Amino acid sequence: MAEIAMSTTAPHDRRARVPADHSTGEVPSMSDRFSAALYRRRTTVLWVSALALVLAALGGLGVENRLAHGGFSDPHAESSRAGRLVSEHFPTTDGDLILLLSGAGPVDSPTTASLGTDLTRRAERAAGVRAAGSYWTAGRPSALRSRDGSMGLVSLSLSGDEHAQAKTAERLVPELRRHARGLTVMAAGPAQVQTEVGKQTAHDLLLAEAIAMPITLVLLLLIFGSAVAAALPLVIALLSVLVSRAVLNALAGVVSISVYSMNSTTALGLGLGIDYSLFMLSRFREELRGGATVREALGPTVRRAGRTVAFSGLTVALSLVALLVFPQYFLRSFAYGGIVVVLSAAAGAVFVLPALLAVLGHRVDRYDVFARLRGPARRATSGTAAPVSPENGRWYRFAMAVMRRPLLYGGGAVIVLVVLASPFTRVSSGLFDDRSLPVDSQVHRATRLLRERFDRDVLRTVPVVVEGVGQSGRQALEPYARALSEVRDVRQVSAAPGAYAAGRQVRGPGAAGAALVDGDTALFSVVSAVEQDSSAGTRLVDRLRKVAPPEGSTVSVGGRAAEVRDSTSAIARATPAAIGIVVGSSLVLLFLFTGSVLMPVKALVLNTFSLSATFGAMVFVFQEGHLSPLVGSPTHTGTLDATIPILTFCVAFGLSMDYEVFLLSRIRERYLRTGDNRESVAFGLQHTGRIITAAALLVAVVLFVFAVSGVTLLKLLGVGLALAVVLDATLVRALLVPSFMRLAGRANWWAPGPLRRLHNRVGLREDADG
Repeated sequence: MAEIAMSTTAPHDRRARVPADHSTGEVPSMSDRFSAALYRRRTTVLWVSALALVLAALGGLGVENRLAHGGFSDPHAESSRAGRLVSEHFPTTDGDLILLLSGAGPVDSPTTASLGTDLTRRAERAAGVRAAGSYWTAGRPSALRSRDGSMGLVSLSLSGDEHAQAKTAERLVPELRRHARGLTVMAAGPAQVQTEVGKQTAHDLLLAEAIAMPITLVLLLLIFGSAVAAALPLVIALLSVLVSRAVLNALAGVVSISVYSMNSTTALGLGLGIDYSLFMLSRFREELRGGATVREALGPTVRRAGRTVAFSGLTVALSLVALLVFPQYFLRSFAYGGIVVVLSAAAGAVFVLPALLAVLGHRVDRYDVFARLRGPARRATSGTAAPVSPENGRWYRFAMAVMRRPLLYGGGAVIVLVVLASPFTRVSSGLFDDRSLPVDSQVHRATRLLRERFDRDVLRTVPVVVEGVGQSGRQALEPYARALSEVRDVRQVSAAPGAYAAGRQVRGPGAAGAALVDGDTALFSVVSAVEQDSSAGTRLVDRLRKVAPPEGSTVSVGGRAAEVRDSTSAIARATPAAIGIVVGSSLVLLFLFTGSVLMPVKALVLNTFSLSATFGAMVFVFQEGHLSPLVGSPTHTGTLDATIPILTFCVAFGLSMDYEVFLLSRIRERYLRTGDNRESVAFGLQHTGRIITAAALLVAVVLFVFAVSGVTLLKLLGVGLALAVVLDATLVRALLVPSFMRLAGRANWWAPGPLRRLHNRVGLREDADG
């Protein structure tokens, strides 16, 4: 410990390097000059902010109509290439939109057959439709008729990308229903799923905002006791959300932005806008309670809380940058919206909020609506009365109790987190589909009918596309079809030479077979014996890809299972780079903030514990279906969407660092003044415990409100992030951090000589007074 103590920067040495307060006549620091400028120009800052708010509101108009659907697949993957080839060369086999038609009589009755044929022809002529085929126009194959004969299928191939196809479905399905003339039309297929997802997410966003805003306002009133103080965080949150929507609207004209980004942007904007405002407001009111004037209180607020907020915003934004390494624009959209809303919230808290505080001054505590409920004692602590001694505070006493038995409390918290994390060992990855929508949604019901009443081959066909097949190479199609039919879990293969099962031809070539060759491109329709949305389905894709292709040709395996395999593989390949960005940036920034080598590593380890517990709970509830009534009883498919763990990691890690930075700033501030590690930890927890708990509660409420969403993906993301925030603010900040810092002692602040000198030159340092 002697060596460690000598390597640690002494608190008194640090104080010697800190600029003195400008009341002494010395040159004021940059932070002091900044806060003084905000105070002098407070009216100008507020007018400019009001103008920016109006412009942002106007700039965000119509953003919902410009956001794209889909984005879950890797556009460069083999499955995506197979899908494009099928759409281009064999559109009649491409079911982007599937219509289930039923009439008063059986599908083979003359009336139903005539109406079904007419509706198919009308759909075929519609704008945005490449090709249309149905039970009545394709020779009445049994695969397109329900087993009870009451329904027939119409399969439509649509032009354009996922977004264009969803827009076509949104326009076409109502139009066909108007001309159905006695037929009942139900819609399924990827395009219709994306259409209903767009409508559902828009509805869920309005519902979530309607629920979250009044609850948040009530909680802010309870926390601050003042209607004026409670309204300020909502102003900053509103500003950040509107700015982010305007930026997303502009970006949507350049890159694909997922429709889900609106919901995430709103949740993050509300949560972080309130978070950062809480930090600033709490410090400002603390300074006022200490007897400072409004101008004097603004200095430490900007110098310490403002710098912490700016640093925290940068940390969260860098965590979200990691999402840009993934090929799926669904994930990249969260980076675009998240980075903008985080920086907007931080800028609003650092620039706009101090100007508001400068104008309001002591009036920030006006209109105490719960004064009678709290009583005289608590009214004193919520106003500007003298502060209570830290040693008498509940968080101070709690931290001291934890640090007296760090192994007991810290070890107990670790055990709880490990138990919560254990279900994650059973994770099974899948992708978003119709079952993510509410069970009463039309597309969910239509797809359920497809699964239950039609030949399962309709949903189990795997397209295998072979390119580069010339006239001389067509003779190799038959051996390749035989080889594919011999693969385990393949029931049958249909190709130009005929149909094959278990290596034998079961049907010769015909008109249907001739349609499976287009120039130098051939299609092999592989009927699987297993479900596509299963691990067995992805293993079948792997086996199909190992079959040697015809000489000189290129093979692309597509379909749902191949899309799942390729998307999960793309995420797995990019994940190390994403983790490297998050971990690397966090280590560097925390070192610049603390000057310590151990503190950044500690933060990463503790965040890993809380995130692992979150992942385990997500598997337990959403994949396996336990306790699902608590989150609205979503349909569980036995898989977890492959994009959610990495998305949760990046967002939740950033939010965790938010609280880490805020707590460390107060601990470090005290340590630079006293040099007492144990007392500094208790002091820091006393001054931040209530605020971190309140901030975590507010963020968790905003995020958990998204559990009301009818889309399981949003429900999963909201609940997962809310749980991560709660675990971080309770078990991690309240138990693990003080336990670890008590055990590490002065080593918390140690750095080797070269890094210590580097931090002295480029690190972020605060003065040690106060």
